[in-house]
Amino acid sequence: MNGQAFAGKSILVTGAAGGIGRAAALAFAREGGRVAVADVEAAGGEETVAMIAKAGGEAIFVRTDVSQAAQVQALVNSTVDAFGRLDCAFNNAGIEIEHLPLADADEAVFDRIMSVNVKGVWLCMKHEIRQMLKQGGGTIVNTASVAGLVGAPLQPLYAASKHAVVGLTKTAAAEYGKAGIRINSVCPGIIRTPMLERALEREPRREKGIVKVHPIGRLGEADEIANAALWLCSGSASFVTGHQLAVDGGLTAI
Repeated sequence: MNGQAFAGKSILVTGAAGGIGRAAALAFAREGGRVAVADVEAAGGEETVAMIAKAGGEAIFVRTDVSQAAQVQALVNSTVDAFGRLDCAFNNAGIEIEHLPLADADEAVFDRIMSVNVKGVWLCMKHEIRQMLKQGGGTIVNTASVAGLVGAPLQPLYAASKHAVVGLTKTAAAEYGKAGIRINSVCPGIIRTPMLERALEREPRREKGIVKVHPIGRLGEADEIANAALWLCSGSASFVTGHQLAVDGGLTAI
């Protein structure tokens, strides 16, 4: 990026109170974008906005539970009210709350994962696309996962949810390409985020095993996923739609 790739553009980022979402919100702002920061966690979301403002950028925070239709509609409306339109959306909000084989999985956990990871992405796309149709185009990137491309032992419900995100992405890209709306997904490998750090604090011995499954020999960083999302939203990716970009250190290559 050249520092002004998104100058004057209106950007929406969900799950932006930390991790990949925060990294993306900061990166869009550095490239001149005006960012609507969305998250269910208000303190972290407001902190992201403060970080953008301190760096000279423009941002608003909208507390949003992406599994609630009215809140998602309000998020899109607030973004348009603040910035006049919606040029790019990074639907990144998601959860991972299981570590059991499929037969031991809990129904309540299934419902929660699907509500956030699948329904949340669908609701966001639904309302974002409606706005983008009104204004003549836009770009959307959804956070899927390598678990949306291959199986994920001990995370069957998460894998199912991310496979669903891939399906939603491909289908919407085919439906709205001629309307000037490009829709792609980014599929991270295992990324060093606060969520992962908390898991490794509980089981520090897992890190060596996690690193081993990445041929590149290390875990990914949130900025690396953010950079991929920015590229997919940028004019440099103008002929890319319906694509699942694996940013995984080679995990799915073997």
